[in-house]
Amino acid sequence: MISLYLHIPFCLRKCPYCDFYSQAGSQRELDEYVDLLCRQLRLLVRQQPQRTELETIFFGGGTPSLLQAAQVERILKLLRDCFGVAATAEISLEANPGTLDAEKLNGYRAAGVNRLSLGVQSLCDEQLQQLGRVHSAEQARTAVSLARAAGFSNLSLDLMFNLPGQDCCALEAELQELLELQPEHLSLYGLSFEEGTEFAARLQAGVLQAVDEEEAAAQYRLLHRQLQQAGYEHYEISNFARPGFRCRHNQTYWQRRSCLAAGCGGHSFTAAGYGERWAVPADLARYRQRLLRDEDPAELLERFDRRGAMAETLYLALRTRDGLARSEFRERFGQTPEEVCPRAFQQLRGRLHLENDHWRFDLTGWLLYDHLISRFF
Repeated sequence: MISLYLHIPFCLRKCPYCDFYSQAGSQRELDEYVDLLCRQLRLLVRQQPQRTELETIFFGGGTPSLLQAAQVERILKLLRDCFGVAATAEISLEANPGTLDAEKLNGYRAAGVNRLSLGVQSLCDEQLQQLGRVHSAEQARTAVSLARAAGFSNLSLDLMFNLPGQDCCALEAELQELLELQPEHLSLYGLSFEEGTEFAARLQAGVLQAVDEEEAAAQYRLLHRQLQQAGYEHYEISNFARPGFRCRHNQTYWQRRSCLAAGCGGHSFTAAGYGERWAVPADLARYRQRLLRDEDPAELLERFDRRGAMAETLYLALRTRDGLARSEFRERFGQTPEEVCPRAFQQLRGRLHLENDHWRFDLTGWLLYDHLISRFF
């Protein structure tokens, strides 16, 4: 299986909480960027002596829904001609509800996009304004309706929680509204104040106040409980899906399988050996210069040794409900996880559970994930 991530680093405006690489851009800049992206894809093809069909493709960003349908069609046609795309491939596109209309959605679907990830974030207009979003709650509902009419049967909706001023009652009401839209998949993210963002500056200045840890835990437990009752599987720390609708592309990351990447700011991973991670620096001028000289814009970010590969395998697998496969880990590295990290497994005996040869965190383990995972390496 091989996957491909495409980074589109343009937005209508930068959200104050976002630390992903993106910037405002004109239609002319976006048109030029698509030309550059296609150049990089042709370079990638030349670097793949033994090509297999793409099983997942993910347009991320930024705001990929700023692309015109004809541009998405051009990119996907190039991928079919150069790589080949499996008939059953999952082709996802992240979209801002404020950038969509019926014509664009019909065009995306006709081009081959079969999974839409809508950045709803909230169904409360006051919260949407605070988050700096360009859409309203009504536009989000309309986008879902238009997507269904265009033939999308695999919709993922993003929702943020732990928002300033939000409590469990408000979150529960919003979640019920979201469930009325009947998405196949939900990605739920607690607000974090990332260094360098406008929100982080507001927090430091005392303009914003973060939700306290007790309230944050209560909100996470509420989401877990309500969504499981509604028939969703909590299959990764932040992700829920109806049966058969897990995000196949993201599972590539969590299972530490190879994923190509194209676009300024994109990150790729090659699983050969102990693994290598490559990145295209977040610099559009450099990206343009390298590609116009027919040079690969990607740089080696990290080449893993055995210890690093073990640590990342453990870190990623324990984010998921499938957990860490004990026998596969031993076959890959010559030791079981508990032989490699005996002290951590002993300390976390109440949070980690071995079931059917898989180590898994319980819900509290996920709540404390960043703290607990640091004990392993």
